[in-house]
Amino acid sequence: LEHMVDTVLYLEGDRHQFFRILRGVKNRFGSTNEIGIFEMSDAGLVEVASPSAIFLTKRPKGGDVPGTAVAAALEGSRPILVEIQALVCPTGYGTPRRMTAGVDYNRVALITAVLEKRMGFNLGNQDIYVNAVGGVRLDEPAADLAVACALASSFKDIPVDPGLACAGETGLTGELRPVTGVEKRIRESFKMGFSRFLMSSHSAALSGDDYGLLRADTLAEALEMALLA
Repeated sequence: LEHMVDTVLYLEGDRHQFFRILRGVKNRFGSTNEIGIFEMSDAGLVEVASPSAIFLTKRPKGGDVPGTAVAAALEGSRPILVEIQALVCPTGYGTPRRMTAGVDYNRVALITAVLEKRMGFNLGNQDIYVNAVGGVRLDEPAADLAVACALASSFKDIPVDPGLACAGETGLTGELRPVTGVEKRIRESFKMGFSRFLMSSHSAALSGDDYGLLRADTLAEALEMALLA
């Protein structure tokens, strides 16, 4: 059926949430790398002008809650800040559970393996739950760093710096890889009130002041910068 039409759009979203994401998967006359974010209201679907503000609503303040980090995602050309929450706790069953919502399961499994092998985290007897708050779905590798920070924070019971947002891809050797569109991600983070941005040291040179930018070569270095203690 898709071959017969010019445009195919998917309306995504959790039925328990008020937000819907309109995503193009086919467009003969334009890019499919754009999304629209809308809120269900009494008047119908209303455009959300600042998605980051919506997805960060009611985020724990003060850095006193372990297991939460902010990912600077990029949906098409639009930067969006999304809170990633993780819960790591001893399993009560023979086989540890691994559950994700809004985050790619395979990416979480990869990050968990890297934390175990490269950083010595004993996660083999831990249940792991990861959630992207707000019903949004993140499938880009740039969210790896926020997922790793949230997992490490929950496992160690140490909060992530509440003024920090991040973006970076995790490699199997524990290296931190650069991601595309980093300037857009940084601008959105600072606009939303974050004072520091953590990324790969191999990210492209940026125009303007580097104040507030943290760079790391490896995931281990990044976690040292991200966790409060």
